[in-house]
Amino acid sequence: MYETIQLIKEGRVGHLLLNRPKSMNAMNGLMMKELADCFETLLQDNTLQVLIVRGEGRAFSAGGDIKEMMDPEQPMDIDTVMKDVSRLAKALYTLPQITIAAIHGASAGLGFSIALACDHIIAEENSKLAMNFIGIGLVPDGGGHFFLKERVGIPKAKQIIWAGQTLKAHDAMAKGLVDEVTAEGRALEHAEAYAEEMLASPLRAKLASKHALHQLKIEELDKVLDMEAAAQSAMRKSKDHLEGIQAFVEKRKPEFTGK
Repeated sequence: MYETIQLIKEGRVGHLLLNRPKSMNAMNGLMMKELADCFETLLQDNTLQVLIVRGEGRAFSAGGDIKEMMDPEQPMDIDTVMKDVSRLAKALYTLPQITIAAIHGASAGLGFSIALACDHIIAEENSKLAMNFIGIGLVPDGGGHFFLKERVGIPKAKQIIWAGQTLKAHDAMAKGLVDEVTAEGRALEHAEAYAEEMLASPLRAKLASKHALHQLKIEELDKVLDMEAAAQSAMRKSKDHLEGIQAFVEKRKPEFTGK
């Protein structure tokens, strides 16, 4: 059904796999569209009560696919892509399931935004978490501003966005960005244990609380997604972004000028 992701249902628990392992699950235009479509389908799914989001292969997700961003023959249509990114973020945030991110390897850029949108975040101790858009002159998308601010507040969210640094799991937990740190290779096991714990609890009541708390914020999330889309479209045309991408490809330090 999908080319870049896989949805597996096991009773009341669903597993959503980001499935481009050769690219460290970097998100190309198709993956963003398929994620948006899949999450929107799950909005109507009454059979699943818990959803575990994880990555196939060596990483959760390395973020947006820079190779596709730079492809001169088929340049990424940023406005179309941002519509899909906004759809996936809103649908994920409003899912009528308890969502668990099970992170191993890298969770960067949009991959980190998706993890932050989940209700419970589990990261293996050697995983690398980064809101690293700033490194190529872009702003967080996928609701990254909103989800960061919800977890840590505005002043800390700004610091994390502006620094763009890569955090190990324990550092991320100290900042309030993840809920649980596990040993290497154990994130999925812990996610499944948490799912079982949820299934054995008064889950309808928990989901009703999630619904009440999240519905309060939908209007704000919509505004943030609109602003992110407009800002990303503008930043994609900036000199700093072009320099950031070029420096990334040439494996050198970028020289930004604020333009």
